[in-house]
Amino acid sequence: MDRFPFPADLISAQQQWHTTYRALAAPRPRHATELRRRLLTLSARIHGHPFWATPAGRTPAARVELRQRTAAGRTQVAA
Repeated sequence: MDRFPFPADLISAQQQWHTTYRALAAPRPRHATELRRRLLTLSARIHGHPFWATPAGRTPAARVELRQRTAAGRTQVAA
């Protein structure tokens, strides 16, 4: 069982962030400016998400687990 009850929209935003980051990290990425803008938008959405103001979201471990869970492709939502 997962320790933190991440909302579906936060998990989705973090997954999109990983996908965008990988596309930007590719050699000679197409539409690099658009990808950078998307990465910034997603970063702001993730950072400003209301979940981080909840008791479960106040720990640094929650941010680490979100990144690990979404990078590994695990998509279970416990909300």
